[in-house]
Amino acid sequence: MNWGLVEDPVTLAERQKVASTCVAELNLPMPAVVDKLDDKVNQAYQGWPDRLYLVGKDGKLTYAGGRGPFFFSCDELEISIKKTLGQSK
Repeated sequence: MNWGLVEDPVTLAERQKVASTCVAELNLPMPAVVDKLDDKVNQAYQGWPDRLYLVGKDGKLTYAGGRGPFFFSCDELEISIKKTLGQSK
């Protein structure tokens, strides 16, 4: 796919279409969640520049990494994933 630039969506439907295209083209094996146009979730999680979060099936946050790419740990996230899934380290 030729990604090029993506215009900032002005409707929720446009934002959902961009997300659906990314999930399909990148073959992402996980669900994607789309923030509403008010960007409240983005503001609450402060996901810029990079952040790693793990949200359990119950909707509760089980891991929150520091600002990336220098202040989060992929190893810590992996441990949290295994713990959340009930697996040993």
